[in-house]
Amino acid sequence: MSLTGITLSRHLLDDQGELADGDLAALLMQISLVARIISREVKRAALVGMLGYTGEVNVQGEQVRQLDLWSNEVCVNALKETRLVCTVVSEEMENLLHFDRNCVAGSYVVCFDPVDGSSNIGVNGTVGTIFSIRRRRGEGREHAAADLLRKGSEQLAAGYVMYGPSTILVYTAGRGVYGFTLDESIGEYLLSHPNIAIPRRGKIYSVNLGNYHRWPEQTRRAIDYFNSPGKGTGRPYSLRYVGTMVSDMHRTLLEGGVFMYPGEAGEGKKSRGKLRLLYEAQPMGYVVEQAGGRASTGLERILDIEPSEYHQRVPLIIGSADDVAIVEEFYRGER
Repeated sequence: MSLTGITLSRHLLDDQGELADGDLAALLMQISLVARIISREVKRAALVGMLGYTGEVNVQGEQVRQLDLWSNEVCVNALKETRLVCTVVSEEMENLLHFDRNCVAGSYVVCFDPVDGSSNIGVNGTVGTIFSIRRRRGEGREHAAADLLRKGSEQLAAGYVMYGPSTILVYTAGRGVYGFTLDESIGEYLLSHPNIAIPRRGKIYSVNLGNYHRWPEQTRRAIDYFNSPGKGTGRPYSLRYVGTMVSDMHRTLLEGGVFMYPGEAGEGKKSRGKLRLLYEAQPMGYVVEQAGGRASTGLERILDIEPSEYHQRVPLIIGSADDVAIVEEFYRGER
């Protein structure tokens, strides 16, 4: 049982910020329902034949798993039925999707990754869902599309759900960061992590070290710095890397440190990084900044970037403010 006994619905009703009008709170409650459905399916994926591939390839050039496709449909249908959402963007869809019947009254556009880290599902690894909610400002299809291509600082709310030993929903609506753990015995999310604040410096770094020799020199030097002993600095840091962004970021948010998915050396596509701006980097950046942390490409604040396309990729350095600042110093040539 939660120490406070505060349910997610009660917490949202009590908020006096953006959630006070009720619609945004209702949308977040619908997302929490989607997470309960996905959580159930993740737990029995091996028993109901949801571990394999569909044979399709998504816009990212990645094979689509059955769980990815099913979860995407669940998210789309649930958001459509709220009548509050007019447009969605998903990792699993090449183009954005408009709900024409919602385009008059629908106040929001939503970006999401339905199953982050789905490659881990086959080995019973932790996976998650990431979401970003933005205000619809214009009218019609073209305006709704334009509303998506705005700076991450204009997000109304963002968060993630982690499907691990317990299902945890973490969100921010610009007034702090809160975590809720699903109590399956009563079917409610209970406040378990109030007012999350990331430590200014941690002792862990998370990165795919197998890519070390593909990185530019400044990235390698930053990693070498975290790996080398340093009196009074807490170094060397420990390496922890799950390969599911939600899982790595949840640990970073609670314990401090830095998560990195940098671009590769050269001028090719991989120089732009792997993670998507709209539904991975910016929602996580919003959460981390609200918790007192920092999110950067190494040279630019993530929330200051104005997207140019729906599936745009970016390098990402995110976590404790002091640790991210150190990496940025390497990128600027100051170390």
